[in-house]
Amino acid sequence: MAATAFDRSIELMSELIEKEDELREGPALGRLLEVLAERQRADLSELAPERQAELLGARAAAVLPGDRQLAELLGQGRALTVKYGIDPTGAEVHLGHAVPMILASRLQRMGHRVVFLVGDVTARIGDPSGRSAERPPLTAEDVTRNVATYREQVGPFFDFERAEFRFNSEWLGPLTLPDFLGVLSRLPASAALQREDFRTRLAEGSGLTLAELVYSVVMALDSVELVADIELGGLDQLLNLQMCRRVQTVHGQQPEVVLATGLIEGTDGTGAKMSKSKNNYVGLSFPAEEMFGRLMACADRLLPDYLRLLTELLDEEVELLLAQAADGRRHPMAVKTLLAAAVTATVHGAPAALAARDAFRARFSQRRFSDAGPLPAVDAARHGAATPAELLVKVSGELPSLNQVRRVADAGGLKLVVERLDGGRHTVPLSRADADERLLVVLGAHELAGASAQRRVFLRCGRKVVELT
Repeated sequence: MAATAFDRSIELMSELIEKEDELREGPALGRLLEVLAERQRADLSELAPERQAELLGARAAAVLPGDRQLAELLGQGRALTVKYGIDPTGAEVHLGHAVPMILASRLQRMGHRVVFLVGDVTARIGDPSGRSAERPPLTAEDVTRNVATYREQVGPFFDFERAEFRFNSEWLGPLTLPDFLGVLSRLPASAALQREDFRTRLAEGSGLTLAELVYSVVMALDSVELVADIELGGLDQLLNLQMCRRVQTVHGQQPEVVLATGLIEGTDGTGAKMSKSKNNYVGLSFPAEEMFGRLMACADRLLPDYLRLLTELLDEEVELLLAQAADGRRHPMAVKTLLAAAVTATVHGAPAALAARDAFRARFSQRRFSDAGPLPAVDAARHGAATPAELLVKVSGELPSLNQVRRVADAGGLKLVVERLDGGRHTVPLSRADADERLLVVLGAHELAGASAQRRVFLRCGRKVVELT
């Protein structure tokens, strides 16, 4: 059998990785991104069902009822219906949702019908999975506002000329109470009450609404309406996904095969899952430079999981890269550069990813900030009464809280960087006390108050940089 485009990408990727060329600068990274882009477009329908199942199962933490059933389903020779749903409880989609979307992309390229489902009705209930208290209810206006840019944000992972973008209000809106009661009457209450998270909340007296009890049933009606063959979702959704299979059976349908993916840990490496509320996330709407920078700043121990789950690299390719970093053949920062560039290229394209790489190196290597392109700028005279912490948080909006600036200062990461036009450069470390002192006082203490045509002054906090004009 002739080699497929996917097989050829494996051969070429192996050759490029074995060369151990520099990825932090030069053309090597661009060549790797080209191969990954070709792989993301490769027709996977030519692969044997067992190989297809392997590609899907490698990125799934659980397959229900099992790998064999998945391979049998893929081998039926028909276009399957693949469901991936997301409740618009916030306005941003982030990389925590990317793992099932990468699987959806693979299934689409295997020739199957993918439905990206927006749960505009289920969002108003609120998914109770893993929660310790009731979620504040959303209004219809909240949901409409949140979902406004979803299609644009997830567009890089789907070909919407072939994939469908649907809302579950299409069928849940017209659903009558007698019909819904008819579904509930065929399901044992124990199916919901056996859930450990529900029992814990009831025991602690934290409250549990009837709407939350039936959330998984409402979600399952989506699978019935679509006659879903495969459903994708996070591992935290496993109990809901099992209910989808049960309700499909009640309706006389063949229960869907579930591909449950592991949860992506936040970039801070604390163990908490990626979440906007913890500011440890990478949003799909982030500009290329911010997306690249946040991934470069992620905790080092996350690199293996991020490479496996957020890119189209195969396990053996990831293992080779990590082995090269471990034995000194490749700098660890080069591997992280590949991660950041590969994810950024998926969302923004390879040219934007390479430009973000160059800007990052200009800002955070030994190069000068003056050469890094446009930076956020603040008028030091106008805002001289503000503290450096307030300037970074309230004036420029570069950091989320004053306490974060203080923590960075305690760790030695808050600095004034002065670059002279003659090429000279020196750095002034700022203390926690400096972070809360008026900016003009801090500048005056270091003889930097007042404009000068011979120098440029930058305020750096960790990886955030603001120019003081």
